[in-house]
Amino acid sequence: MSELIYYSKEGLENLKKELHFLKTEGRYQIAKAIAEARDKGDLSENAEYDAAKEAQGHHEAKISKLEGVYANARLIDESKLDTSKVLALSIVKIRNTKNGSVMQYQLVSETEADLKSGKISVKSPIAKGLFGKSVGDKVEIDVPAGKVEFEVLEISR
Repeated sequence: MSELIYYSKEGLENLKKELHFLKTEGRYQIAKAIAEARDKGDLSENAEYDAAKEAQGHHEAKISKLEGVYANARLIDESKLDTSKVLALSIVKIRNTKNGSVMQYQLVSETEADLKSGKISVKSPIAKGLFGKSVGDKVEIDVPAGKVEFEVLEISR
């Protein structure tokens, strides 16, 4: 059985939209490319046709994978989450105790993670180290650069 993946409302909606696009517009574009390649003559020596059929296989595989993810996706009701501790979907402000730099991250599912927008995966070392911590707690986390101590400054939703 596949692992359950917890999503925010926005993340689950984005997954649903992507799956819908792939099944409709994406399939249409692939079928059109196959038809155009087929019209160019002998299929046994038609590289465009072979490439279009291969692209179709990759496309269907992606749809299948996303359908599996969607089937195991669960929506987290943010209104019922405890804000006194760091949990999935928490927005956490932390301070590096060594250099004083302050960072803010939201802990999201792996598929929603986007460091540029401040969203890190719940499976990342920092998120794993912060889970269950409260404001004022200090935690030492193993990151690629070595052990770093962080202090939890703020937790919100």
